[in-house]
Amino acid sequence: QVQVVESGGGLVQAGGSRRLSCAASGRTFDTYHMGWFRQAPGKEREFVAVISWRGDLTYYSDGVKGRFTISRDNAKNTVYLQMNSLKPEDTAVYYCAADRGVFGPHLRTTYEYDYWGQGTQVTVSS
Repeated sequence: QVQVVESGGGLVQAGGSRRLSCAASGRTFDTYHMGWFRQAPGKEREFVAVISWRGDLTYYSDGVKGRFTISRDNAKNTVYLQMNSLKPEDTAVYYCAADRGVFGPHLRTTYEYDYWGQGTQVTVSS
């Protein structure tokens, strides 16, 4: 079992940067693929990025590709989301999630994930 806790959210101006962290408990963190999702008010939760357990494979949504970077440090049981060139439409609660299985495009969907954090709010002002 894995428990995940997000941090790093806050208020940032458009064009700015922010790094989110997701700290995971458990000895098996390095066997889980880790994803980031976000949910804006009144909208469904949407995929942002995912990284394989070894950190060698990633997927990004088209809306963040080239601006966001997902990475992980298995020695620290932590996954990161570096967000650059932020836009007001990036405003959302950002969630971290963990999945154990085959890495692939199906990890763009929420129902693939076994464990979720409580989320961290990111607000981008214009």
